[in-house]
Amino acid sequence: MNDHTEGGHPARQFIIADDHPLFRNALRLSIQQTFPGATIVEACDLQSLQQCVAEHPDCDLLLLDLHMPGAHGFSGLIFLSGQYPQLPVMVVSANEKPEIMCRAIDYGACGFLPKSAPVEQIAEALQQSLAGEIWLPPAVAERYQEGSAQDVGVADVIATLTPQQFRVATMLAEGLLNKQIAYEMQVTEATVKAHLTALFRKLGVNSRTQAVLALSSLDVEAPGQFAPPQQPDANSK
Repeated sequence: MNDHTEGGHPARQFIIADDHPLFRNALRLSIQQTFPGATIVEACDLQSLQQCVAEHPDCDLLLLDLHMPGAHGFSGLIFLSGQYPQLPVMVVSANEKPEIMCRAIDYGACGFLPKSAPVEQIAEALQQSLAGEIWLPPAVAERYQEGSAQDVGVADVIATLTPQQFRVATMLAEGLLNKQIAYEMQVTEATVKAHLTALFRKLGVNSRTQAVLALSSLDVEAPGQFAPPQQPDANSK
């Protein structure tokens, strides 16, 4: 890991995974303001994110949008936590329902940062997560309790999937047919069927319908519009 320091801050490595360029830029500015000299890598979908993680295995913190292309609800978070258990993942989302925030922690996130959070709160969240603590907005942290085990079984399965099986599961959940999945992955339909057979076995189901129903337990309602975090007013200092 890079040991360079600047301004008394240890150099850090961050990955920002979000498909909104405007928000990635705002988050990058917030990180640079809090951690001068930090290395920041960006990804716009799950496939590019997996490449980023492979190239930066000693990253200090991954900031992950729940609704990024290639992921389905909590599946991206669960898959990454299973594949890279050493990598701290903080969920960043415009979905600010307390139950969603709590489920993210139950599925392995080290924190949940609302996209509406001001810069000062972003800095606090980053510092606390890097210190090995779980961060939630104060009001949610007070009421946080262990989540229900209702869909933990599906989460455990997602965490054990190979990258190819995960892609198949995601596209299955999106309603794609075998031939469409094969086209997107540039493999044969026989290969897709083999992946589906393995997926069905792990989920303990016998059909596509049952598999989609099981995977739907990880759904997250799409958030509304969001505004990038506001930079502090220099005149107010």
